[in-house]
Amino acid sequence: MTTTVTAVAHRGDPYRARENTLPSIRSAVEQGADAVEIDVRVTRDRVPVLLHDSTLERLWGHDVRLDRLDRRELLERSGGGVPTLREALSAAGDRRIMLDLPGATDASVREIVGVVRECGARERVYYCADTHAMLRVRAADPSAEIALTWTTLAPPRAVLLEAVRPRWLNYRFGLLSRELTGRVHADGLLVSAWTVDTRRTMRRLLAYGVDSITTNRIDALRAQLANSRSRGAS
Repeated sequence: MTTTVTAVAHRGDPYRARENTLPSIRSAVEQGADAVEIDVRVTRDRVPVLLHDSTLERLWGHDVRLDRLDRRELLERSGGGVPTLREALSAAGDRRIMLDLPGATDASVREIVGVVRECGARERVYYCADTHAMLRVRAADPSAEIALTWTTLAPPRAVLLEAVRPRWLNYRFGLLSRELTGRVHADGLLVSAWTVDTRRTMRRLLAYGVDSITTNRIDALRAQLANSRSRGAS
């Protein structure tokens, strides 16, 4: 059983603080996350901010699209709760940041990659999303580290891998098996699993040899990793 897995906190620490907020990121860091996954979109005035959904309805109670608000209006609607990507990069300290890019466009990806570059965070940021978004990231930053989200058992075609050049394949956890993990490793790629919240599934994925687990329960994953190390040392 591997004990060298990367523990990724999904949208921060959402059981303790609202997802994709600065308190959630800081809590994830305090709980020992190796990396924090956050969702980034851009406002009407092209400011990258943290929000998974296209609207503010679920988290902030306003049925309005983010891309119809400028940063000032967003601050008013969320009571200052939606942070910018710049603020999030600072809040995470030296932890790695996995940027998920829902609703990515050529323009939004250029803005996001530009902020990462301006903040001097390229070495600790990596990107995840579907093929179209990752092709946009590759065009915007030829050296970006990419975790290509893959949702089928069929392997990515060679021409796609050549275009995206991912370091990771990022799988929904239910697709993974020991055989699939081994196949991806044989192709020279790392395996990331999302979103894993039960200890039983964490143990199973560790036994498969995955390289990264994304979870809403970063404290439970850290405890499971500690238990695995203890068993390995005994």
